[in-house]
Amino acid sequence: MMAIKNSTKADIDEIFRLYKIATDFQKTRFTVHWPEFEHGLVEKEIDEKRQWKLEIDGRIACVWATTFDDPQIWEERNADPAVYIHRIATNPDFRGQNLVAEIVKWARTYASDHDKAYIRMDTVGDNTKLINYYGKCGFEYLGPLKLSNTKGLPAHYDNATVSLFEIRLK
Repeated sequence: MMAIKNSTKADIDEIFRLYKIATDFQKTRFTVHWPEFEHGLVEKEIDEKRQWKLEIDGRIACVWATTFDDPQIWEERNADPAVYIHRIATNPDFRGQNLVAEIVKWARTYASDHDKAYIRMDTVGDNTKLINYYGKCGFEYLGPLKLSNTKGLPAHYDNATVSLFEIRLK
């Protein structure tokens, strides 16, 4: 049984465990990887109902965060009505189950329910495998963007070039 719902404070340890696993994996493959995220960031997302989990048979299979505003990454495109997805981290026990496609199905409804015309994501760097995977999940690859204002963003965005992705809904 698969279910998508808001994460709770009781999930924080598991969220950070999944972030650590994802970061450790990134370190084996890429020069840029996630920093250690602040607990306060995740707690705020939980309080604002922007931190999500996909559960399979009662176990957390993956987590992610959403926002409706992402101006430092999306710049002038931030004016578009969009939901932005950040920090997808998958439990290794559930890898290979195409969970991003499940998130996309959910996000289509979530975005529509909130009158958004786009689902957007970014990833730091030029990860060809990830770019291709997101394409298979329905995202259009918009290309790279050198970030100009990263003040206040997590450390992996410092002096970064990001790859931008979107799904146009309307």
